[in-house]
Amino acid sequence: MSTIRIEPLTAAAFAPFGEVLTPRATPDRMINAGRCERHHALATVERGGGEAIISLFRSQAVSLPYDCTLLERHPLGSQAFMPLGDRPWLSVVAPDDDGRPGALRAFLVPAHTGVNLHAGTWHGVLTPLDQPADFLVVDREGTGTNLEEVTIPAVRITA
Repeated sequence: MSTIRIEPLTAAAFAPFGEVLTPRATPDRMINAGRCERHHALATVERGGGEAIISLFRSQAVSLPYDCTLLERHPLGSQAFMPLGDRPWLSVVAPDDDGRPGALRAFLVPAHTGVNLHAGTWHGVLTPLDQPADFLVVDREGTGTNLEEVTIPAVRITA
């Protein structure tokens, strides 16, 4: 079994897989009579001809070390995950390697931070750490096959 260590999440490190959803240091503009910061267009919803939908996902927790054995991807649309709680969580991603997942990377996503995965990005299932968590999810609904799942040899993820 191979083992990988969790990396801190940075926009640069995560860029091959998608965007980090967190406020910028300075808002793009103030709205609502100056009472609300707008951090505009943090990510793009890739719809591949379908509709953008908003869902709530409730996921069971994992503990470290965690053995990742299931990856999936959505070739026709992006998928954004924004936690609704105040705990960090794990985002496991992999580049595409000729239609199969390449080398896994695991990112520790801080509380109050989300990610938007590019269409076609291989990723693990939702992995809140130590406690179940709810996520607001924005993804694609429409015709066409937009889910591929693969079982992989276990990769142990450690802190």
